[in-house]
Amino acid sequence: MNNMKQRRIVLASRPVGEPVESDFRLETVEAGTPGNNEVLLKTKYFSLDPYMRGRMNDGPSYVPAIEVDAPMTGGAVCEVMESNADGYAPGDTVLSFTGWQEYAVAPVKGLRKLDPAVAPVSTALGVLGMPGMTAYAGLLNIGQPKAGETVVVGAASGAVGALVGQIAKIKGCRAVGIAGGPAKCAYVVEELGFDACLDHRDGNLRAALKEACPSGIDVYFENIGGKVFEAVLPRMNNFGRIPLCGLIAQYNMTELAPGPDRTASVMRAFLTKRLTVRGFIVGDFASQAGEFQREMAAWVREGRIRYREDVVDGLENAPAAFIGLLEGRNFGKLLVRLP
Repeated sequence: MNNMKQRRIVLASRPVGEPVESDFRLETVEAGTPGNNEVLLKTKYFSLDPYMRGRMNDGPSYVPAIEVDAPMTGGAVCEVMESNADGYAPGDTVLSFTGWQEYAVAPVKGLRKLDPAVAPVSTALGVLGMPGMTAYAGLLNIGQPKAGETVVVGAASGAVGALVGQIAKIKGCRAVGIAGGPAKCAYVVEELGFDACLDHRDGNLRAALKEACPSGIDVYFENIGGKVFEAVLPRMNNFGRIPLCGLIAQYNMTELAPGPDRTASVMRAFLTKRLTVRGFIVGDFASQAGEFQREMAAWVREGRIRYREDVVDGLENAPAAFIGLLEGRNFGKLLVRLP
């Protein structure tokens, strides 16, 4: 396969505010040849996730920024095409971090073999992958839900939020979701088994939260920020816990939101209610990966955890799908499938 060509999507320019399709570029390059302890991979699926928006910015963060003219990175399920590494053979399916490209040469260090007989391989990017681990570790370690408590989940129909609420139900809690639109809210209640789901677009979220959470909120799993957070905070109970996973409502902001500075009132609520607020990255809990894989896989097999995938076909459609993700247009875990 020497000199084989492949297509990939690179970061063409750093977005200012909301990304646009011209911030990405589809290009054709040589796929490369695997060296010692490397494999040539053919991408079957790759993941689109909100955190990628932060990596498009320049500046300090928990992971390095994607360089301009470099491929967009992210989780991918791939087939081994050529191998120069012991233990890997053509036809093997692996989880990699090779991102938005048709082929990639990668070192085997960091790859994880997948068994298609155990679960659909796409689940390695969703319920049995990084989003699932994020939900599991963030809720159980930081949220520490206890039977009888009320857990509220932002972006409840998304890849992470959908799992948070279902785990909360397994732990004996009342689960209340917040999502965008009637269809997503119906799915969260009817398919995922949440006790209630509130539409943050209906303009009356504070009143809806009061009705859905008459005993207050013990855990708020934060994926959204912005006005949703402002509505939730007054309903938090004393000694409540807030795992801070994401702030998708704020990722495209280029300046502070207009209006009064709410910092003092927010900090006062943290103090007087004695809240625990902790930001986290899924890698903080890497030591629990084996435990997560065993427990989540069992819950999926038993039908106690359900999941939904939103699959987009074609590499060239990834930028538009990613922009839609930041606008809440996806419904479930967003994946790009390649032929």
